[in-house]
Amino acid sequence: MNRSKLEELWQSQSSRDTFQGCDFYEIDDLLTQEHKQIRESVRGWVKQRLSPIINECAQESYFPKELLPEMGDLGLFGPHVPRQYGGSGADYITYGLMMQEVERGDSGIRSTASVQGSLVMHPIYLFGSEEQKLKYLPKLATGEWLGAFGLTEPDHGSNPNGMLSHFTEDGDYIVLNGSKTWISNAPFADIAVVWAKNPQGKVQGVIVERGMEGFSTPEIHNKWSLRASATARCPIRRRQSTRPANGTRVSG
Repeated sequence: MNRSKLEELWQSQSSRDTFQGCDFYEIDDLLTQEHKQIRESVRGWVKQRLSPIINECAQESYFPKELLPEMGDLGLFGPHVPRQYGGSGADYITYGLMMQEVERGDSGIRSTASVQGSLVMHPIYLFGSEEQKLKYLPKLATGEWLGAFGLTEPDHGSNPNGMLSHFTEDGDYIVLNGSKTWISNAPFADIAVVWAKNPQGKVQGVIVERGMEGFSTPEIHNKWSLRASATARCPIRRRQSTRPANGTRVSG
């Protein structure tokens, strides 16, 4: 799969999406006109840009990263984040409607968007320093940068109580050791919020940037589902990073 193949699929009418929506429970009566307009905008994008390519992407296990700038332009990444950090300050109903429309197109691409907005941007916004917010959030919101959320581990799944990843602080450095797996977005991620235990056993988030020593994201292949979503293992071995811009705790 490449850009020229995607362009061919976009121009083809063989996978035309004619979905018009349905409202069996009369939920639309509870929505504002703005909610409906935003939903219609995302629905139109799904029809025109996602539906025509998603079958082939899934069959070939291809992550259509070409869509990331478009998703940023549409506001799909962290719409609930305030405007000064790149979001639109939307309410959670808006966020839910946007993700619902993307989910109809493909669960893997919805995962890309919700991991970016809820699991990467939100903890940085909620717990990060002002410097971190200004550095990371605007680029994540536009899709210029992609983020990953490192929680799940090989031995204990997504159970924080059994987490083995750990870190210590050494002057201006954070030393992080551990291993994560089944991490969405990781193969192409520019940053990852990695969760690990401090020496007291408390789970905290550490921002890790692409290119830091000891951090790699080998892709997991031959998945049976979410095949258009990029997923990786994330071994982390004695990576050291300076603070405050890199490796800073985002929760504590």
